[in-house]
Amino acid sequence: MARLFSIGEVLIDFIPAQKGVALKEVVSFERAPGGAPANVAAAVAKAGGQASMITKLGEDAFGDFLIDTLNNVGVNTEYILRTKKANTALAFVSLKEDGERDFSFYRNPSADLLLSEDEVSANWFNEGDILHFCSVDLVESPMKQAHVKAIKVAKEKGALISFDPNVRLPLWESAEECQATIREFLPQAHLVKISDEELEFITGIKDEKEAIQSLFTGDVKAVIYTKGAEGAILYVNEESFSSTGYKVTVQDTTGAGDAFIGGFLYKLIEKSATISNLKSLLKHEHEDILSYANASGALTTTGKGAISALPSKQEIYDFIEKQKR
Repeated sequence: MARLFSIGEVLIDFIPAQKGVALKEVVSFERAPGGAPANVAAAVAKAGGQASMITKLGEDAFGDFLIDTLNNVGVNTEYILRTKKANTALAFVSLKEDGERDFSFYRNPSADLLLSEDEVSANWFNEGDILHFCSVDLVESPMKQAHVKAIKVAKEKGALISFDPNVRLPLWESAEECQATIREFLPQAHLVKISDEELEFITGIKDEKEAIQSLFTGDVKAVIYTKGAEGAILYVNEESFSSTGYKVTVQDTTGAGDAFIGGFLYKLIEKSATISNLKSLLKHEHEDILSYANASGALTTTGKGAISALPSKQEIYDFIEKQKR
């Protein structure tokens, strides 16, 4: 079976004990492993797929904890390097009453940003593998160049490239720099996942359909437009395939989008997706893929944190069957 590789940040989310309180007023936090690329790898691994994480962590207790966590859910950690030059990244989160979040990040820089391009090997990737990345670790740093190399060599080996911008403006010098960098990397992906909250910011276009079509640039073959609890729309060139979301009692939205795209990518691996068959596969299998991805995202919001709340494949199938009754 093909493998998923995620490149980017692995960090600790500190989740507040109280909801509906501003970050400055939170008294206590609970430690939760996170980082969008790591969440995606964990979602694939928990479903039974082969997933590896490419990053760098500090030689500290938080780095040890994250390695243990990823190993425990089945993510391969052999491509995670360690350093004494910076600490593992931390993110403090406050939860509003509806489960939405505010972030305060501690990384100036964090260890993940120090992964360099010469620490990425072309020998890791094979045809049919998937390389997934986000925008948080595309700030100017050695890690940005590590992404450039990983994408280049993975493509040369015939791997699919998946990009979820996952916009986090507090981590950028300016909104303009974030937007420009995302636009720089978009044409490198075969598959792009974008949320309703990000579409206008990234494209600069107000009209939804026009904005989505503008994402079909460079190598992009498909776009997944997610709308939270309302589900998602899959665009394959001019064709679109809609799916409805699942209603659940939301505890914490952290990692829901990552669980969605993780479920989506697991299904692509399961169905032997390649660059050449991606469009036809999505057209024929969109219903099964989107149903699984929506359920994965929905179930993750019913627990706290990201990796710790990810459902197994059996839990996802049981949930889907229950919704049919």
